[in-house]
Amino acid sequence: MYIPKINLLDDKDDIFRFMQENPFAIVVSETTGGIVATHLPVEIETDDEGNTVIRSHMAKANQQWKNFSGDKDILVIFNGPHTYISSSWYDHVNVPTWNYIAVHVYGRPKILNDTEALGVLDRLTKRYEQFSKQPFDMVQLSDKFIENHLKALVAFEVSITRIDAKHKLSQNRDEKNYERIIGELDKRTDEQSAAVKKEMEQLKNKLFE
Repeated sequence: MYIPKINLLDDKDDIFRFMQENPFAIVVSETTGGIVATHLPVEIETDDEGNTVIRSHMAKANQQWKNFSGDKDILVIFNGPHTYISSSWYDHVNVPTWNYIAVHVYGRPKILNDTEALGVLDRLTKRYEQFSKQPFDMVQLSDKFIENHLKALVAFEVSITRIDAKHKLSQNRDEKNYERIIGELDKRTDEQSAAVKKEMEQLKNKLFE
């Protein structure tokens, strides 16, 4: 990913917060038939050695996993808030642009066994069921049902080898125009603009301290 120095996101805590908050990722890898991608919910977890890893699962019928190899990286893309920025908001003539945050994680995949796969499913379910009025729990399923379900999927873990992270949030503007952009985003009613506005407000103190 092309990242100008001004847009480099290198704070580890910010990067992993972003990944946790945007867990519906795109898993990209090379197969014998070419480059393929799958959209998947992922979990950011810690392995037995204390390393941060990415875990997820896909349908066994999806042929992508068959080319996962311990000696070749795959790419996991995390997309965050993004929105159009009008140049009419500036106090000078310029071109429109787009503000966004994106994180590209490279790593070596490893296929997990059934016990590990069940753990991935259980933790994923608990995370998203916690706010339900009547939370579903994996213990509600019979052993036979779980056994058949596991036969239909493949769980995997990605050991991280490299992270490219970018936050393009109008860092090239002066404080006055930066504030003008935040003010204009505040007038919008869509969630993307609100999310970008929030990220820009959090970054503001670092830019203009």
